[in-house]
Amino acid sequence: TLPHVPMTVETFKIVLPYAFAMAMVGLLESLMTATVVDEMTDTHSNKRMECTGLGISNMFVGFFGGMAGCGMIGQTVGNLRYGGRGRLSTFTAGAFLLLLLVACHGFVARVPVAALVAIMIMVSVSTFSWSSLRDLVRHPRLSSTVMLVTVIVVVLTHDLAAGVACGVLLSGLFFSFQVMKLLKVNNTLSTDGTTRTYHVQGQVFFASASLLSDAIDFQDTASHIVLDLKDARLWDISAADTLEKIVSRLQLRGKTVQVMNPDARAAQLLNALGHDTLLADTQTHPAA
Repeated sequence: TLPHVPMTVETFKIVLPYAFAMAMVGLLESLMTATVVDEMTDTHSNKRMECTGLGISNMFVGFFGGMAGCGMIGQTVGNLRYGGRGRLSTFTAGAFLLLLLVACHGFVARVPVAALVAIMIMVSVSTFSWSSLRDLVRHPRLSSTVMLVTVIVVVLTHDLAAGVACGVLLSGLFFSFQVMKLLKVNNTLSTDGTTRTYHVQGQVFFASASLLSDAIDFQDTASHIVLDLKDARLWDISAADTLEKIVSRLQLRGKTVQVMNPDARAAQLLNALGHDTLLADTQTHPAA
């Protein structure tokens, strides 16, 4: 039967944050478990199908008074080490768990919690990848920093979702920083000294747009400026706006500006933002 709760907007406001956090943690742990199984068994699993099945089962388990679940890395690794390879081992584990809860709950209730804690500690010790400690030194410093921050946040907050969110955010920032440093702007001057051509290479986005602007000499004596984007990729509004500001500043100084060889994606972005005048008399090339 449906849960006896008011189906109102206020109810969804209360439930949705917790539901989202549980769904994210469940998906992450299930995907991690599936990846570990693939590595240990040298097989390939359909992770999209696994996540779809997990979501459908969690939607319906509430009708029977059950709790949502996900893949469990500790039990899975233990199962594999004891020889379990197919769906039969999963079914057997569930069947015995049901038997213990229904027929033997009186005996299970007498098991000391300390014994269960000891078992879980040994499971953690046996499933921990001790080689990862050595990899902290071998891996790039930024990657090791992301891993350590994620672990520290999880331990301090007791919230896997918070740790993963911090790790993803930090990883994105580090990635942006690394890609930003790949932007290169070279310039050449024509033999008659009237045309300056800037060859832009790399990814132009919110983090690297300022580097592009800094590379332009607005006090140049050349009367004609060419911005060659053949080897560049414009990704966001910041890149398009920066390009538009560069052209405007050069034109205010009485220079003629030509934007050459933007790829199809950059041309589409500039058109969408109303900067299509920058593309006058230019030809685009296919996006890579």
